[in-house]
Amino acid sequence: MGELPGIVVTGASGRMGRMLVRTVAESGRARLVGCVERPGHPWVGQDVGRAMGAAELGVRVTDDAVAAIADAQAVLDFTAPAATVEFAALAAQARAVHVIGTTGLSQADLARISAAARHAVIVRAGNMSLGVNLLVQLTRKVAAALDAEFDIEIVEAHHRMKVDAPSGTALMLGEAAAEGRGQRLAEVADRGRDGMTGPRGPGRIGFCAIRGGDIVGEHDVIFAGPGERIILRHVATDRAIFARGALRAALWGLDRKPGEYDMTDVLGL
Repeated sequence: MGELPGIVVTGASGRMGRMLVRTVAESGRARLVGCVERPGHPWVGQDVGRAMGAAELGVRVTDDAVAAIADAQAVLDFTAPAATVEFAALAAQARAVHVIGTTGLSQADLARISAAARHAVIVRAGNMSLGVNLLVQLTRKVAAALDAEFDIEIVEAHHRMKVDAPSGTALMLGEAAAEGRGQRLAEVADRGRDGMTGPRGPGRIGFCAIRGGDIVGEHDVIFAGPGERIILRHVATDRAIFARGALRAALWGLDRKPGEYDMTDVLGL
């Protein structure tokens, strides 16, 4: 049997970074070969297992992303937009699969990621869970089936440390709802209401973001019509679902041609 594929985790000290490290190390399907953190981070130079308060894993945290990624087969990246676009270029140079769970990316960031995808596989999704990606498909179908009398609202809740809003998952759901209606989300989204806003505009897709405590992730898509409501809901209680999805995406991408993919591709949806 050949050697298991080597995987690098960026942002190893973060909430998702720690979960990704554990998931890869315990998977039996891949090897953890690198952990990256920003220069000056206290974890740099430490064994990542010890830094996490557990047994040694034989992988030291580094701030040298170039060296860490050079010999890897895949990179799992749930960091920040500025870091992600840099990692995309490095992964492309190494011809490594780049799995991106980073949210809050700008159009300029996405353009740089698309350029990197000409040379390597990139799997990017606002959410890596099976349940959420099924919810996206359902949202598209329900939006297509209902007429304009049904208003669409997307409500999402996350922990108090999340820095972007609406969440990447909420935007995925909004895109799906808009596509179901033959619209462009950018033209119909209401991403904030305050004060005397006037009545709700017909055909608009509204967003509400809740931040508090340690909420892992909750998403509701509300279709509110005359006399009735349809509510599609997903509740995440464990970040491990995202880490398992990211690992699945990385292994799936090993046999693909360079290009941009998402979790609907990975899951065959």
